[in-house]
Amino acid sequence: MSPEITKIESVEFAYEIPDVGTDENGFNLVYEPGTTTERKLFGIKIYTDEGITGEYVGGNSPGAAQINTFADYLVGKDPLQREKHWSEIKRALRKYDRMGIGPIDIALWDYAGKRYDAPIHELLGTYRERLPAYASTYHGDDAGGLDSPEAFADFAEECLEMGYGGFKIHGWGGGDELRNLDREIAAVHAVGERVGDEMDLMHDPACELETFADALELGRALDEEGFFWYEDPYRDGGISQHAHRKLRQMLDTPILQTEHVRGLEPATDFVANEATDFVRADPEYDGGITGAMKRAKVAEGFGIDVEFHAPGPAQRHCIAAARNANYYELALVHPEAPNTQPPVYEGDYSDMIDTVDENGTVPVPDGPGLGVEYEWDYIERNATGSVHVYE
Repeated sequence: MSPEITKIESVEFAYEIPDVGTDENGFNLVYEPGTTTERKLFGIKIYTDEGITGEYVGGNSPGAAQINTFADYLVGKDPLQREKHWSEIKRALRKYDRMGIGPIDIALWDYAGKRYDAPIHELLGTYRERLPAYASTYHGDDAGGLDSPEAFADFAEECLEMGYGGFKIHGWGGGDELRNLDREIAAVHAVGERVGDEMDLMHDPACELETFADALELGRALDEEGFFWYEDPYRDGGISQHAHRKLRQMLDTPILQTEHVRGLEPATDFVANEATDFVRADPEYDGGITGAMKRAKVAEGFGIDVEFHAPGPAQRHCIAAARNANYYELALVHPEAPNTQPPVYEGDYSDMIDTVDENGTVPVPDGPGLGVEYEWDYIERNATGSVHVYE
């Protein structure tokens, strides 16, 4: 007899990140001594009639709102039929960005791993069990942290000494009266000259640059320093195939796109139309582990690499099963501020800056499912009151 989902619970909770604020527009997280930022995530539990519960912590409010539209469909269904559920929910959310699928799909994979007493990467097909990591910085600030090109170079050198094989700059953003682009370019050269012969270097303006011309100017600086990739440069939002194909034609630095391209088919079209060199995937953004691994296989079919966005146990399992992936993104890191990791893990799981070994690698959890234990007492103590139960 097939197992059944008996109940799904979603609880929103909040936690604080010390010495972190936002930039002048209120969007980018930056180092700000004495300021505390509150962040909200969701704890998801999928209960089954076998007594095995699939769990995941992450997501955001818009994604949780989407879960509200399809959770009832899952109650009474077989939790092992992930591909069937993925297809049905994808259709149900066709009017939306489908970011509600990710947390639920990850929890279903966690359930499957626990049921078969195996880590998720083993169910996917293990390729490796340690992952090379790159240090992915907070955005540049003006508060005594990453506040100058030299500060970025100093921090890159620190990360190199810790063992990191790669370093990614999130700079100060687009042009204004201070001509931030000049500072961005200066940081590229400072970091390149300091550690470029010893680390793979990446740059991610996070769609901040205001014009194609700015993106091209910064890209030419990356060319001079031999950067490994150039990611989401400017205000198209990372979704224009034409613009990024043109940028590829005019630069030597490889382009990494599709972090903000929702859906497997549009991401595939991005590759087919030669608008990116690397494919971005994220199990939370791209329909869970099921959807993220579909992107990895699309990239493999085109003979290119997939780079997974952000840190987390789901990302580690995906990379462990993907031959064509280079790095694990250890984000966000800073010489003075802590990572944004929520304090919800029991045991030794960590995405803090010091988690890499001397070779710059992190382990893949080897317990059943995601291989992590969540501290549900903490989540419940810090619940915001937004709790949904579907049964």
